[in-house]
Amino acid sequence: MEKLRIALVLVSACLWPTFARSSDCCEGDILLLLDSSGHVNSSQFTKLLHFLSELLRPFLLGRGQVRVGLVQVGTPPSLEFGLDTYNTQNALQEALRRTQQLRGVADTADALRLAQRILRVDGQAEATRRIILWLTDGVGPGEVDGPMAVMRQQGVSVLAVSTGAGNYHVLCDAVTPPIEKHLYFVDVDDIIIITEDLREAIIQLIRAERLQVSDVRSRSAVLQWRPVLSGGLESYELHYGPDPSSGTTGSISKESKSKLTIPGDSSWTQLNNLQPDTTYTGRLIPQTNIHQIKTLNVIFRTLPEPFGPVKVIVSDLGPDRLRVSWYPVQPEQVQQYRVEYGAIPSGPVRTMTLPSNQSTALLKLLQKHTEYLITVTALHSSGQQRATSIKACTWEVPPALADLWLTPAGRGSVNVDWRGGGEGLMGYWVSWKNEDWPSSSSLFLPPRSQSTLLSELGHTSRVCVSPVYETARGEGLCCTAHT
Repeated sequence: MEKLRIALVLVSACLWPTFARSSDCCEGDILLLLDSSGHVNSSQFTKLLHFLSELLRPFLLGRGQVRVGLVQVGTPPSLEFGLDTYNTQNALQEALRRTQQLRGVADTADALRLAQRILRVDGQAEATRRIILWLTDGVGPGEVDGPMAVMRQQGVSVLAVSTGAGNYHVLCDAVTPPIEKHLYFVDVDDIIIITEDLREAIIQLIRAERLQVSDVRSRSAVLQWRPVLSGGLESYELHYGPDPSSGTTGSISKESKSKLTIPGDSSWTQLNNLQPDTTYTGRLIPQTNIHQIKTLNVIFRTLPEPFGPVKVIVSDLGPDRLRVSWYPVQPEQVQQYRVEYGAIPSGPVRTMTLPSNQSTALLKLLQKHTEYLITVTALHSSGQQRATSIKACTWEVPPALADLWLTPAGRGSVNVDWRGGGEGLMGYWVSWKNEDWPSSSSLFLPPRSQSTLLSELGHTSRVCVSPVYETARGEGLCCTAHT
């Protein structure tokens, strides 16, 4: 018995530092985006919930500490519980245990818009440090670049865990740098091994410091702080510039320092036009005559300038064309760009040469429903070359919905029937909007479905059905229902 008591004391001593750091030192909001689609089987979904349970267990919950919310990414996305729902670990752990999978298709773009509304309403705007933790199997995340960029601009830090064959470029662009600390690729059976590293990354983001740097890039950074002024005639004065003691910026003059005056009700600001790979210092001085408030200091280093092209993306997909774009554009360093493309596996390779200030090219006269390998090479003035490749497919125009008709089925109800089909059909997207109400509703049905019953409709409703294929959504039909 004595040996057992000693063993328990040793275990407690080993666990205490991690628990103490995470519970005592953190304040912020963590919104979980959990892939709840049909791409994730029941066993994998259970393991994801268990992982989140262990990841969050050390944190103290509630306002002024850590708040946790959960959005399930399915069809449609659903708020499982909000940021203020649970203030104790026991309640949070029980909520995670009873979470049921949605299935359907992972509508990540809509889930991000829902997350943005939640963080804006519950996160008290920019005053609270906020994190989105996105757990995805990586299958078809959709158009997430725009919503992710908006949230990062609003000071939200994005971390991601991919348990499948996720698109590396999409996920890299989604997360907040540094990528090596905020992006994880791991098999769901082994996901528990990243718990400590991911928790440490979260702690670094929501550590209860008064002045914090987030979303550091090569030429910009976001500074955040807890508001200590009430606005009105009060303000902050921010002084920032290269650190003369870093030894990396050469001679530093007083003119290299910058000053910003920031309204007193602000809690963040973005610094632009910074120098890459440079150490900066900042001093935030509250300007008030009411009482003395301590000056806040910070030091950070910008990222090195990327040696482009870092990213190549394809847009404007069509049956015989593709538009390829790349960034960053570096006309002062690049002499010209070379775009090479050919059909996989053995099609002839065509080449385009473009000036250094151009960042996009339209590839035309392509074969329908064909996969192409596209390579963009930057020929730098130094004689070096940097190439980045991407695969993309042209597509065939998917079949449209053949027919749609509505049949009254009692008070406020209508039977919806349709005819459709075609190769690669994944299902049907049914949406309806009551003219009496501003909101609309939708559901996704499997490919064998040919009808559904809609109830609780208003006097006049607009009903639309569209076929969804592997490559795109086909043209749908709409009818007006009078009940």
